[in-house]
Amino acid sequence: MSVRLDHGSDELDELHEINVTPFIDVMLVLLIIFMIAAPLATVDLAIDLPAISAERMPEPLVLTLKADLGVMVGNDAVDHAALAAALDRATGGDKQQRVFLRADKTVPYGALMSLMNELRSAGYLHVALVGLEAGKVGP
Repeated sequence: MSVRLDHGSDELDELHEINVTPFIDVMLVLLIIFMIAAPLATVDLAIDLPAISAERMPEPLVLTLKADLGVMVGNDAVDHAALAAALDRATGGDKQQRVFLRADKTVPYGALMSLMNELRSAGYLHVALVGLEAGKVGP
């Protein structure tokens, strides 16, 4: 019977596997922290709000100039000649109410200015232009 006492060299072989146990431990600790912290981050106050007697804010008046140069007051199509009457109906005759004007980006500048002149001649001087916020544009 023979016994081999020499098991090769004393050098350690390289291990080509990643030890994922510490990674799993860290992830489990983070999971527990977030499970505890998430409910604490929400504010849950039980309060009874008082009733108010102020009248409700009116819906904003939106005037739209479409790509085909058609005009809409709210969701209703309006002829250019009847624009002043439609605005008076929508605002109840309140010419101090702000008109939110939005136009298709393909509309010529002259058509937009013509519509703004119609608004001015109808007595609506508080006009706000509406656009989409799409980051920094231009130089």
